[in-house]
Amino acid sequence: MTPKITPVSSGVPRLDQFLGGLFLGDNVIWYDDSGSQAALFGLKLIEASEQQGKSLIYVSFDRSPKNLLDLLGPLAESQSLTILDCFTHGKGDGSQIFSKFYEKDGAQWPYQVIRVNDPRRPDQVMDAVYNPHKTMKGDVRFIFESLTGMVDLWGGEDQVQKVYTHACPRLYELETIAYWVIARGAHSNRLKANINQIAQVVIELGIKRGKSSLTIVKAEKRGSDSLNTPHTYWNEGLAVAFEGEKRGSGWLDLGLQLKLMRSRQGLSQKQLAHRVGVTPSSISQMENNQIYPSLPALFKIAEVLGVEVGSFFQKPGDERSGLLLSDDQGVAVSFPDLPKGSISGIRLSPLDPQLGSELYLIDIAPGQKLPSHFFRHKGEEFGYLLTGELHTLIKTTRHTLLPGTVLYINAEPPSQWDNPTTETARLLWVNLR
Repeated sequence: MTPKITPVSSGVPRLDQFLGGLFLGDNVIWYDDSGSQAALFGLKLIEASEQQGKSLIYVSFDRSPKNLLDLLGPLAESQSLTILDCFTHGKGDGSQIFSKFYEKDGAQWPYQVIRVNDPRRPDQVMDAVYNPHKTMKGDVRFIFESLTGMVDLWGGEDQVQKVYTHACPRLYELETIAYWVIARGAHSNRLKANINQIAQVVIELGIKRGKSSLTIVKAEKRGSDSLNTPHTYWNEGLAVAFEGEKRGSGWLDLGLQLKLMRSRQGLSQKQLAHRVGVTPSSISQMENNQIYPSLPALFKIAEVLGVEVGSFFQKPGDERSGLLLSDDQGVAVSFPDLPKGSISGIRLSPLDPQLGSELYLIDIAPGQKLPSHFFRHKGEEFGYLLTGELHTLIKTTRHTLLPGTVLYINAEPPSQWDNPTTETARLLWVNLR
């Protein structure tokens, strides 16, 4: 199969450079060693698709709609996004706890959610994939999360291979871009060999010596000189940079610094734009270094984010000489998704991607219930309760934290926090990358 001659951005410029570009018709296989890395590159594709005005269909076997929307964050605001929910009646077994999502007024959702009633039937799933595509204009993007989830649901690799073998050529002819996520060590060599043979692009994601790495195994008809070479990368929120970018002599990326700081504050481009008094498009262009902010706008952005203007012009790691370690020097953190007045916090460490962690002091007001976790961070986290008492819910288990208690979080963040007392609860919280 020869890819079409229309370059498409993955949303990660350095990845585009390594690949020689994505092309319409590409089926891109993402082998995820840790189970958490491929999501970032899927989010970058969604972000790029929204900026280009392209429709995207997200097929979810592994996440409930609510969980997926939490992952997407502000990206879920796009009207060009369609979610195919193969989870609720799949791994969710039609449970009321997941079906409650649909009790909301669907007309109020900016996105479209289509519930697949019998996702254990591959034919019904693929009909649900192709039917909305017929109504969409231009080239469409797909994210399938995941092939591993399909195996679990359909009872074996043979059925998954059959569907994949038929779907890839069809998606190629429809001139789509399709991401297929696979747990790297969960499948037979036979299945992986057949998948790799059909795909146009194959990428492996792993952790090497504690650092995230990306290796391009296949890039059909591109002549890429980056094949089978591990590339170390790091990310802050949706900001992604590869090793050469952060070590290059004189490298300075104002847009990336802005994006890093906005992401760590938990603000969407739309929210930052509203507070600064500019359009979301202006923030997007600033972060992509397409335009540069005026001095008044730059000072206003710094004020909103609670940082010094000079921090935008530091190379990653420059601020390490002045680590903030006292609560009177910390930078205030906003929590826009949580009830106003229920929580406050300060960041005690700088926004330095080379550091291994971020340190916060978080206060939860008396009698407050938080309907979600304070961060959208997907890595390891732990907290140490300094004062007060807190209750938290992780999956179906409720935990009580008293002073001196340490809570460690790996993959599943708390879905609820509760301060049942008349005293402010103070947490020392650490996000590990």
